[in-house]
Amino acid sequence: MTGTDRGPRERMVFSAAQLIRREGVGATGMREVAAHAGAPRGSLQHYFPGGKEQLVNEAVAWGGRYAAKRVTRFLAALDEPTPSALFAGMVAQWTDEYAAIGFDGGCPVAAAAVDCARATESTREATAAAFAAWTAPLAEALAGMGVPRERSVPLATLMISTLEGAILIARAEQDIRALTTAARELGPLLDAARA
Repeated sequence: MTGTDRGPRERMVFSAAQLIRREGVGATGMREVAAHAGAPRGSLQHYFPGGKEQLVNEAVAWGGRYAAKRVTRFLAALDEPTPSALFAGMVAQWTDEYAAIGFDGGCPVAAAAVDCARATESTREATAAAFAAWTAPLAEALAGMGVPRERSVPLATLMISTLEGAILIARAEQDIRALTTAARELGPLLDAARA
């Protein structure tokens, strides 16, 4: 679904997520979100009576759902599903984006965690829930590939935290080195976890 296929409320949540992943929460204003979404500014109060905090939390939730859905897409694209191939697919999403359009974007969930987790309890809770929403299908996928259930959640957490850290380094260095290193070095460990 493209941004134009959504109603005004959904477009604003999507736009907020896109702006947050590029600019961070602090630099993403309500007016910018409305303009990016092509929505009337007056509709912000109607759809988000809780103001920017509500909009940010919904954008973070969108980010968690998006990442969770990507796990299914990555799995479907694999000829031979292995944990290392799944992680390589997760990494390739970012290396492909950075090669195509540069290093401006990051994860909206991580951006919100960095910007707001200490100051805004509801946003901290939203980011924790978004990471949990991403971890669950990833752990399930690992279990489906033969990783023992007691290791699937810890390894899913390791995959996400490694990816998020590599994204930060890649953006700082303006180079995909950290991402390709993460995939190359973590892959064998992930595959070795299969029963």
